[in-house]
Amino acid sequence: MNLAILSTYPPRECGIASFAKDLRDNLTMWGQDVKILAITDNETPYSYPQEVAFELHEEKKDDFISAAEFINAAFMDAVLLEHEYGIFGGCDGSYVLDFVAHLKKPFILNTHTVLSQPTVSQKSILMKLGRKAAAVICMTRRSAELLYEVYRIPLNKIYVVPHGVPVFRKKPRERLKEAYGVAGRPVITTFGFIGPGKGIELGIRAVAILKEKYPNIVYWVVGETHPKLKMREGEVYRESLEELVDSLKLHDNVRFANKFLSFEELGDFLYMTDVYLTPYPGRHQAVSGTLSYAIGCGRAIVSTPYDYSLEMLANGRGLVASDADSGELARLIDMVLGDPLLKSQLEKKAANLGKSMTWPQVAKSYVEIIEEILQPNYRRSAVKDV
Repeated sequence: MNLAILSTYPPRECGIASFAKDLRDNLTMWGQDVKILAITDNETPYSYPQEVAFELHEEKKDDFISAAEFINAAFMDAVLLEHEYGIFGGCDGSYVLDFVAHLKKPFILNTHTVLSQPTVSQKSILMKLGRKAAAVICMTRRSAELLYEVYRIPLNKIYVVPHGVPVFRKKPRERLKEAYGVAGRPVITTFGFIGPGKGIELGIRAVAILKEKYPNIVYWVVGETHPKLKMREGEVYRESLEELVDSLKLHDNVRFANKFLSFEELGDFLYMTDVYLTPYPGRHQAVSGTLSYAIGCGRAIVSTPYDYSLEMLANGRGLVASDADSGELARLIDMVLGDPLLKSQLEKKAANLGKSMTWPQVAKSYVEIIEEILQPNYRRSAVKDV
């Protein structure tokens, strides 16, 4: 099939961009021809790879109409629309509605954020997109429920496909610790774009509690400040975290790797990790790509409770706190560090789930969905897990 993906795209640094690149690369492995409609935030064009067939600026409404007209004129079977409110221009990303209003080809809506309590504007946008889409993909059963109950998207349009994870090359933990200067030390890691709402302060306070029992514990906070936040506010949040580290005297225990990681570097940090921590304070996060990656690497995971962690870490695949509380996070991390058998069991269960979430398998599911919706007289009666 000839497909297009509307999304941000590398070298733009964005979680959705990384997702789109992985999806595109793995769809091509299954024989699909995939072009990219790349959403830019920069007046100076990014140096995009050759698969980018069209560039549109997020704040230029007419660009979304032009992108739709480009697809209409092209030999294209369908479009995959990666939806996240923050990547499209207009109030709550409303400019994407101009794209679908002018699009004459079928599109699949891929939902990266499904809010349980959206604003009137957010709800209206997702409802309109869902109404026009040939199919709607989400990444958890909980998101599927919300799409139906809150956004009134018909059950027969909804597919549940897990967030893809790369096929990482497994590396020996202790050798990596030696290479990164933390040999023999228990390592806790959180990675991803840094900004308010990520709960890094909860992780730091948990480490302050754990330091009494594990004086050589290391907490890696890996990732740069989100580019949009950095443009707007600078490094205010990161500086507040550094001040917290100073006040708690954790200079030897908390380390910041302030950079956008390559795939190889990310594998290093994950495979040296004893406990992967997602300390997000918000309860309604539908998806976490970083948690998915940790599952894919078979890490022992401790998390605050939010929609994605509660579903993915159920049945003993990880430990989830009852609240976003640093004391409880410390207690759960201590359980893992103090019990090698528990740690091994958590790693094994996470790895088993991770095998079903690898990008080649996930991309195959996308191909099957697209083939299904393009069939004449296509009909389905219920949500489908693939």
